[in-house]
Amino acid sequence: MRSECVLGAASDSGQEAPRDTWFLQGWKASRRFLIKGSVAGGAVYLVYDQELLGPSDKSQAALQKAGEVVPPAMYQFSQYVCQQTGLQIPQLPAPPKIYFPIRDSWNAGIMKVMSALSVAPSKAREYSKESWEYVKARTK
Repeated sequence: MRSECVLGAASDSGQEAPRDTWFLQGWKASRRFLIKGSVAGGAVYLVYDQELLGPSDKSQAALQKAGEVVPPAMYQFSQYVCQQTGLQIPQLPAPPKIYFPIRDSWNAGIMKVMSALSVAPSKAREYSKESWEYVKARTK
């Protein structure tokens, strides 16, 4: 009695799966990689195109524009889904107005990162010394 190979799995007799199933598995993996890479590339392009990594006033303007554009787009999409599927999506409350001044918090973030980087060598030395003492205590 011989068992069949399913999606690249080896059979009970120890034989390898047919070559075409390995190809299909590789194609599925590469397709997922291409989709994820396309989404990541699109995100990088969007950030570059909107100049979000430039001056903080441009970033603030882009964030404000997104806050104005996204809620109506989500509403239109939900209406489209309702028409196509016949589902009734309850009306969501309006999103809260959030004012997040990027310019005011930028310097604080940079200072935290630089502080962490400046302390990193001494902390690494301290942690390695503690771990060495721990290892020495356990090996006795």
